[in-house]
Amino acid sequence: MGIVVKIGGIPWFNAMEEGIKERAAELGVSAEMIGPTSADPALQVRAIEDLIAKGVNVIGVVPNDEAALEPVLKKAMDAGITVIAHEGPGLNNVDWNFELASADGFGEAHAKLLCEKTQEPGTYAVYVGSLTVPLHNAWADAGIAWLAENCADKLQPVGDRYGVAESVDDSRSTALDLIAANPDLRGFLAFGSQGPIGAGRAIEERRLGGKVHVLGPFSPGQGQKLLKDDVISGGFMWNPAEAGRVFVTLGDMLVNGEEISEGTEIEGLGAVSPDAATRNIITDNLLEINKSTVDELAAKGL
Repeated sequence: MGIVVKIGGIPWFNAMEEGIKERAAELGVSAEMIGPTSADPALQVRAIEDLIAKGVNVIGVVPNDEAALEPVLKKAMDAGITVIAHEGPGLNNVDWNFELASADGFGEAHAKLLCEKTQEPGTYAVYVGSLTVPLHNAWADAGIAWLAENCADKLQPVGDRYGVAESVDDSRSTALDLIAANPDLRGFLAFGSQGPIGAGRAIEERRLGGKVHVLGPFSPGQGQKLLKDDVISGGFMWNPAEAGRVFVTLGDMLVNGEEISEGTEIEGLGAVSPDAATRNIITDNLLEINKSTVDELAAKGL
């Protein structure tokens, strides 16, 4: 089994790799994670081509660009390889895509928290990993829509969205520019695990903690100090290590001919209600990251 993620070497996917290795050892299967050096869809295509050439039984993917991957995933399926995705709800050439959070629920949860935290009217900015990452943009859509309907008297978006949240440096420099250009900036919805960290560092540099709120999913160990210093205001996540375990569990089940149907128990997801038409298995297993939970989450290696 080979699992191609968005980018290697960042805490979120390091945790996922631990989950992959742990579950593979428990089940006695061979599984590796491939993390490209940048969030470039072409690098994911190349990695999947390599796995097809190796003749693996299962290919897993966390896509940077769904459309760019469809041809190579079709090639994998035509070769008889089982294909599983995570964070790829629009993919067609997969056996199953699984989520530990619904797109609307995840985006709305962050939007509600931003609205609650914000005291003075003003603007907010939205980050995504890139403009082609489907799930990040679905979260952003849901968050923006919720704020437009429920918090428009307090918060208005600045610009559209910024595809910087897979890079701490890009997230930081964009945040510094936005702070300079928008004196009424009140917050960031940062979807992508490096977005809250980079935006938080910019807030810290400008000493705006508690005045400009940063909300989004991030690795608790990486953002622990920023959260405790009121630089990051909080967020929600699912356990990337658990997602890694699910990749291996689901891959093993499918290779062994198990059917995924209503009520099937999948470790890490629970009893599922799969959508056979879209090939999606969506559950809600959200964890809140706040001052009360961050130490425990970080202690788990997240």
